[in-house]
Amino acid sequence: MRFPDGFLWGAATAAYQIEGAVSEDGRGPSIWDTFSHTPGAVLRGDTGDIACDHYHRWPADLDLLSSLGVNSYRFSVAWPRVLPTGDGDVNIKGLDFYDRLTDGLLERGITPMVTLYHWDLPQGLQDRGGWASRDTAFRFADYVQVVHQRLADRVPYWLTLNEPYCSAFVGHLDGTHAPGLRDERVAVTALHHLLLGHGLAVQALRAGGVTGQVGITCNLTSVRAASTDPADEEAARRLDLHENRMFLDPLFRGEYPLDAVAQYGDLDFVRDDDLAVISAPLDYFGINYYERHAVRASPADPVRGWERVPPAEPTLTGIGVDPRGLREILERVHRDYTSLPLVVTETGLALHDYVGPDGEVADDERIAFFDGHVRAAHEALANGVPLFGFFPWSFLDNFEWASGYGVRYGLYYVDYATQERRPKRSAAWYQQLIRANGAAR
Repeated sequence: MRFPDGFLWGAATAAYQIEGAVSEDGRGPSIWDTFSHTPGAVLRGDTGDIACDHYHRWPADLDLLSSLGVNSYRFSVAWPRVLPTGDGDVNIKGLDFYDRLTDGLLERGITPMVTLYHWDLPQGLQDRGGWASRDTAFRFADYVQVVHQRLADRVPYWLTLNEPYCSAFVGHLDGTHAPGLRDERVAVTALHHLLLGHGLAVQALRAGGVTGQVGITCNLTSVRAASTDPADEEAARRLDLHENRMFLDPLFRGEYPLDAVAQYGDLDFVRDDDLAVISAPLDYFGINYYERHAVRASPADPVRGWERVPPAEPTLTGIGVDPRGLREILERVHRDYTSLPLVVTETGLALHDYVGPDGEVADDERIAFFDGHVRAAHEALANGVPLFGFFPWSFLDNFEWASGYGVRYGLYYVDYATQERRPKRSAAWYQQLIRANGAAR
């Protein structure tokens, strides 16, 4: 089960989850600084104030990546580290950090993949309406232009947004992520402005003479009805709208799905030419995969009309493990939406990892998880999907948003008290996989 020559075997992180140093060298506050310091918002009151201290420990962390054997690293730039209030004066020290990080990767033969927005909106922009304000989309394009001007000559892969679903719906409808709102109208408005910001960012990158490839990464789910009952099939269609089609259709078809108005109400915030901007041609498309849902009708929830069937063996985050969904998503996107090259930009498993008496972190469940998902990705590749990379979540244990430090996803165990990094069994397995350019035996 070998993969094509040049296949990207990577690892992924996000700025707020690993960097720490939230008040150093001119960085401004983000919505996640505010949210994590809100009592009751995050498990045990955890924050990203220190996280993995990557801001200070990045050279050693890049050495870990090199020893792991990855040929690519997906990291995000913190908007408030570059533009502390979201716009205005550029913080040169912030840009300098990402300049050093990029050079450090290239010196080690590791290809950078830069995510320009991984949820850390500057609080100054949230105070002016955040993603519910159309102006934020334009401020995002300005910020992207600033980052591109500094890093353009060395970054071959750009991602505008990470998981606009989470930014829009988990942050503005469910209220469990920053900024912690619970308003469907605001959430759908934010969704549109996120996608508009993506399109404007693509324009800014193209206008700046980008030499790398430009994409976006969406978290997509494989949805199926729990039965052949028409009510369950309708529920599955509604959930598919919510988690998949509200993003795929505007990005690749230049339109919102016809059933969006029935679900969310009038989309009167969409202006002329917005969808043409959103659907600007891309060079590749990133997919984050975590869930395969069975869905049934829910009379108790007449607004959404659906509920997910609880998995028989849920993970710590309440979802089921099913690699088939990754193959299904890859094949669906390729078949129904685009012939663009695809990359798995995230997939991973939350565990309560610990250091055993022998000093080893035995995460065999994670090895089994990744093995199944790599095989599913290879099946999609064999079925004609133009897949060019696989990035496990995550390189390091880190601040896991509302779960704080309560769960661990990393290939490397982080002792948060000492900041010691320790490879887990999964790191050794992945190293072997990379060397073989295929399934480890």
